[in-house]
Amino acid sequence: MRISILIHNAYGVGGTIRTTYNLAGALAERHEVEIVSVFRHRDTPVFTLDPRVGLRHLVDLRRKSDTCDLGDPLYGRPSSVFPSGENRYEQYNALTDQRIAAHLESLDADVVIGTRPGLNVHIALQAPRHVVRVAQEHLTLETHSVPLILTLRRVYPRLDAVTTTTEADAAAYRRRLRLPGVRVVTLPNSVPDPGVAPSTLDAKYVVAVGRLAPVKRYGDLIRAFVKVSAERPDWGLRLYGTGGQGEKLKRLIEGLDIGDRVTMMGTASPIEPEMAKASLLAVSSSMESFGMTIVEAMRVGLPVVSTDCPLGPGEIISDGVDGLLVPPRDVDALAAGILRLINDDELRHRMGEAALEKGARYDPAKIAGACEALLEDLVTRRVGAAGRLRAAGRYIGGLGVGAAYSGRDVAGAAKRRARRLRKKLWNKVRARLRGGGGKAGSPARGQKAG
Repeated sequence: MRISILIHNAYGVGGTIRTTYNLAGALAERHEVEIVSVFRHRDTPVFTLDPRVGLRHLVDLRRKSDTCDLGDPLYGRPSSVFPSGENRYEQYNALTDQRIAAHLESLDADVVIGTRPGLNVHIALQAPRHVVRVAQEHLTLETHSVPLILTLRRVYPRLDAVTTTTEADAAAYRRRLRLPGVRVVTLPNSVPDPGVAPSTLDAKYVVAVGRLAPVKRYGDLIRAFVKVSAERPDWGLRLYGTGGQGEKLKRLIEGLDIGDRVTMMGTASPIEPEMAKASLLAVSSSMESFGMTIVEAMRVGLPVVSTDCPLGPGEIISDGVDGLLVPPRDVDALAAGILRLINDDELRHRMGEAALEKGARYDPAKIAGACEALLEDLVTRRVGAAGRLRAAGRYIGGLGVGAAYSGRDVAGAAKRRARRLRKKLWNKVRARLRGGGGKAGSPARGQKAG
């Protein structure tokens, strides 16, 4: 198959970008894959992209670039397609409307995948009908504004499928949007083998990783670690990430006089080598659409103490097996869970082994296999029944479909060739109707052009 993935900005940092790169690289083992970034703000991507995956952009934000689009008059006009209820609406404009529409109109692919609601709306409204249209949800339906949900309810029925990262979110989509004829399936984010040795689980560090944003509730984690330190002053907390709450958290650490045991580490990429230096991951969020850091920690053998918040942690962590789940916004429970693993070496190591096994389930090859099966089924359904494919194949150089096109690209290949065949046959019919033997599209001798 030829698969095109549309993303907000492939050159930035974030979970959606990481998992898109992972999935694209795994799909490129068997298919032709490209990532189309609406925006480009730097020369090279932060993350490493599989060289088999194509990467291009639609709008150039690099001020020193010869192709910079910031001066285009359309850039200052509001978007009329990207939904105003979407969080990124202010970044989209009439120029993005124009460029995305032109890209989708000229799309030469079997499948197009969108990676955020606003882009999924573009795809639903503007992608050619012969292309399979898939919307990925990397957040959750419940986090979207009411105006955006109303837009999705109106537009998403034009799609072929919607994928969510959790079963709980898939159930919400089925219940609230009621999308007749649209497949709603769960496709978890993927995390590759980090290529580093698993943690020995003996280092006296707890690690936390993520944006310094209110939803992560790192204030709860820092307060919980005050209680941890009172009992185990030999352990420390390393907090990786940047964001708007950075200064506020630093003041909290200073106010609690715990700066010698809680360290703000900034960002690190890749993060797994830093995780492997710790002995457990702590997650204090009030909401996680999936929980990429949980799987990343498991891939280096770290057990996880996490709040049982909506939606991801409870679907990833088996409580008491590869981690512990505690109530959200409960500082005492979070501290108790961390202390339980700190104080019980045997339990920590047993959970670490189970976490390493659990993390392997999210390998890109396995997630891509599930994605591939979904896309192939959608492409086959779009082309039609197998009998129609065989009929089309009989015209292709005398070869049957099975002989002419082996493997995974049978549906797309047969469809494209059948379309060209129908056009050729129609031209012949038109020529005969115009007087026989004349070129299609021109009147036969002695006849007026109709």
